[in-house]
Amino acid sequence: MPLLAAAHGLARRAGAWLGALPSTCAVCHAWPARVLCDACVARFAQPVPRCRSCALRVPAGVARCGECLRHPLPLDLCLAACDYDWPWTDCIGRFKFEGQAGWAAPLALLMHSMPWAEQALEGADRVLPMPLHARRLRERGFNQSLELARRLAPDRVDARLLLRLRDTPAQSGLNRAQRLRNLRGAFAVDPLRAAEVRGARLLLVDDVMTTGASLSSAAQALRDAGAARVSALVLARTA
Repeated sequence: MPLLAAAHGLARRAGAWLGALPSTCAVCHAWPARVLCDACVARFAQPVPRCRSCALRVPAGVARCGECLRHPLPLDLCLAACDYDWPWTDCIGRFKFEGQAGWAAPLALLMHSMPWAEQALEGADRVLPMPLHARRLRERGFNQSLELARRLAPDRVDARLLLRLRDTPAQSGLNRAQRLRNLRGAFAVDPLRAAEVRGARLLLVDDVMTTGASLSSAAQALRDAGAARVSALVLARTA
């Protein structure tokens, strides 16, 4: 484990150095530029009206989508920086599945730059990355949500308060109700720290939100433990 931790630390430091060096934009290949240039961010991550509960796109002036009005999520607010579409699918794939932890810095900057993200971060007592089950963490080598959270709120990130108890079967192909059943009992608050949750304002961080089932299950566990407010900040939202 010490060697593994050292390797992860080296990868994070290397990613930080690489993010500071001149490079080509990963999307348009402009040189010199940051990994994600300003022009591509402006073009592909324009703020759009989204449901305040689940971050789906909604018409201008609409606060919550019809599904959330009928079946409210246990989230006070949910923010998404972009749609889970090209070019972000490619960037997130490199970050999440190809072990390129250096992507955490530019992607976290994209999240922090969206409207209301700074207020959500400042208003949270603790910032909680969505936890991975131990088996999934061994396979991937790092928790992508934790890497994002560390850059969004290094002074308030807490990776041990919310636990992943079960490694659930694959969620692909399941609708929202089926995913919620699949995730029942998957998350819990550390019982030795339950007092820290009561009355707290908590912000969940995740990379991709599909139906919202995972975030809902995690938020419900925090609600059941007495959290006063639970919000979510995600990088990308599927349509």
